Amino acid sequence: MEVILLEKIHKLGELGDQVKVKPGYGRNYLIPSGKAVSATKENIARFEARRAELENHQQEVRGEAITRAEKLNAVAVTIARKAREEGKLYGSVGILDIIDAVLQTGVKLAKNEVHLPDGSIHAIGVYEISISLPADVEAKIKVTVIAEEETATQGTP
Repeated sequence: MEVILLEKIHKLGELGDQVKVKPGYGRNYLIPSGKAVSATKENIARFEARRAELENHQQEVRGEAITRAEKLNAVAVTIARKAREEGKLYGSVGILDIIDAVLQTGVKLAKNEVHLPDGSIHAIGVYEISISLPADVEAKIKVTVIAEEETATQGTP
């Protein structure tokens, strides 16, 4: 199936590119989400008439993403978890934990923007987490996982 991209799509193409995709990907994702249209003569003509408008919109989205990336690059969060003496966590720190910590700093972050290529964090340490924003803008946040201090004293009624 051939489609015309209405925005830049990572690893697929730029705005206005005519690309071949698998029919299911085109019909079930790209077209319904407004990221592409079928490459018919009518749609090609309609796209060319709207090209300037779509390019301006893409520049606005990229500008907003760059602004968010600058804010996210400045974010450093600390997450406390129960841990063994050797530094392994009881449990893990996942995407939702990271998002909650970042939201407390006042910066917005969505679940689909956070990437943990090695899975959840299972040990104490400092981690650099990749954030993928729209228009192929990348950011990195610093997450420090520390051992949670025992606050309850044992043996007192």
